[in-house]
Amino acid sequence: MKILALGAHPDDIEIFMFGTLAAYAAQGAGLTFAIATDGARGGMGDPKALARLRRKEAAKAAGLLGVEPRFLDFPDGELVADAAFIAALKALIGEVKPDLAITHAPYDYHGDHRALSDGVRLAASFAVPVLHADTLGGTGFSPTHYVEISHHWDIKAKAILAHQSQGPEHYLHRARLQNEFRAGQCNGASGALAEAFRFEPTFPFADIRALLPPAPPIRPLTTSPGPANAAS
Repeated sequence: MKILALGAHPDDIEIFMFGTLAAYAAQGAGLTFAIATDGARGGMGDPKALARLRRKEAAKAAGLLGVEPRFLDFPDGELVADAAFIAALKALIGEVKPDLAITHAPYDYHGDHRALSDGVRLAASFAVPVLHADTLGGTGFSPTHYVEISHHWDIKAKAILAHQSQGPEHYLHRARLQNEFRAGQCNGASGALAEAFRFEPTFPFADIRALLPPAPPIRPLTTSPGPANAAS
């Protein structure tokens, strides 16, 4: 199994899909991380220095799973799904030959996220199915698939915290809340965590369940007992 994870900025993979990628790694899958922009506008100060720092942070985070990230180095904040970008994505997909590509949802909050999603959709064509990760805060997102990440939260947290230039504690808190909520949608036990995804079937890819790590277990629905003197 080969999985290609694509994030617009150096910390996006960690926030939106790292738990799932850790689950894939535990299964022995081959992982490729690709970061579309240089991240140079993700903070104050010299953009070139920030871009260099963010590359180091991304490498540290990916290294937790034994991955060396790929950097496409398009300008941060200016990503568009034009011919040059789509060509770069096609070349990457042709080289990696993944069984599944995971990237941002087409309506996520950041313009770079949306541009990457559009570019991957066009570049993937008949080559690979594309799975969309949850949006920030889950806004406007309707999941079709969930992946259990309860046992992979610690490494996801370390990966997010590797991006110290971004004030990662805020993103760590948001990710934890969102992953708890997504597990709750599956009637998960207290403390369970899940990442959510959406798959839009596109010919010839109709069903990707066999390509995903295990979903959260389905638990019986329990109801509170009525009053002791309630009529039967």
